[in-house]
Amino acid sequence: MAILFSAVTLFILGSFIYYWDTPLVKANNRIVSFILLVSILLSFLCVFLFLGHPMDITCLLRQTFFGVCFSISLSSVLGKTVTVCIAFKATKPGSSWVKWVSFKVSNYVVVISSSIQVLLCVTWLLVSPPYVDYDHHAYSGKIIIQCNEGSDIWFYSMLGYLGFLAAVSLVLAFMVRTLPDSFNEAKYITFSMLVFCSVWISMIPAYLSTRGKYMVAVEIFAILTSCASVLGCIFLPKLYIIILRPELNTRKIILQT
Repeated sequence: MAILFSAVTLFILGSFIYYWDTPLVKANNRIVSFILLVSILLSFLCVFLFLGHPMDITCLLRQTFFGVCFSISLSSVLGKTVTVCIAFKATKPGSSWVKWVSFKVSNYVVVISSSIQVLLCVTWLLVSPPYVDYDHHAYSGKIIIQCNEGSDIWFYSMLGYLGFLAAVSLVLAFMVRTLPDSFNEAKYITFSMLVFCSVWISMIPAYLSTRGKYMVAVEIFAILTSCASVLGCIFLPKLYIIILRPELNTRKIILQT
């Protein structure tokens, strides 16, 4: 499944690069969209770190690599949401937000928001790194080899920060979801963040109640589902226009919608 999702992401990424200079791609913050697609691809690929026999290197990398990649994805979504909010406020007569339209606020949002997660993960690895653990007590007569996260505080801080980014994106996108169609990316962001939050909220009790390979399976499912929701909700409507309705991919049509 991860391979399939990765292939779909690569196809969408290739389409965006090929149609880089078209009005639709330009109108949807193409730099941030590119960063979002690459980070989603890396998030799909990080699933392979969760598979196979636990080793020191995979235990060290799997949660932190996922946390950084997915924080970049959510930071990009947040950046796109902030852009929509600013663009809407700037349309009002005499608005002071006009000067922020050309300031590329979304780029700063991506860099700053993802840097915080990088700092969290680096500190986690330095203070209490994950390691291979041999659980003799979970099941009688069996030894479960699994990755111990080292510190539950740092692990849930990483997940909590992802939840914070998703919640902020959801609230902002929900506030501007009723804007005219030219700003309707907020609708897709709202739905994708709803799915994301629903998946991870339901994942936590299931994750805490399982052990070994079942715990890994729960997290893999959450990663694939949440990444697929962001990919599908935000990019499939654009891909439909780019590939199947190219006559709509014109500056005149986009400005009228």
